[in-house]
Amino acid sequence: MARFLITLLINAVALWVTASVVAGVRVVPFAPDTGAVIGTYLVVALIFGLVNTIVGTVVRVVAFPLYILTLGLFALIVNGAMLMLSAWVSGFLGFGLVVDDFWIGVLGAIVLSIVSWLLSLILRPMTPRR
Repeated sequence: MARFLITLLINAVALWVTASVVAGVRVVPFAPDTGAVIGTYLVVALIFGLVNTIVGTVVRVVAFPLYILTLGLFALIVNGAMLMLSAWVSGFLGFGLVVDDFWIGVLGAIVLSIVSWLLSLILRPMTPRR
């Protein structure tokens, strides 16, 4: 459970950095106060994690030949699509992630990947072993 919460927090902070850095990615909170903004980032991080776990795994298995053919560069397209799909799913809630364009989504996915990787490197000693 602790590992899940740490991963959720890492994804929420990575989404916050991505929304701050990339000019086409933003998170629309459900209320203007600080608690609502933090809650919105946590909900969007949960949606992103679920989309990546469920849909992303299926897409990665089906697109495995394209990964080999492009030497892994197709992963950028898949990650951008997963970010766009997360924005679409969170759009049903009336708040959440907004991505303006597909290529902005790809850039946002790159920034999100790098930030979450760096944060997981920093927080790795805090993550309990199984």
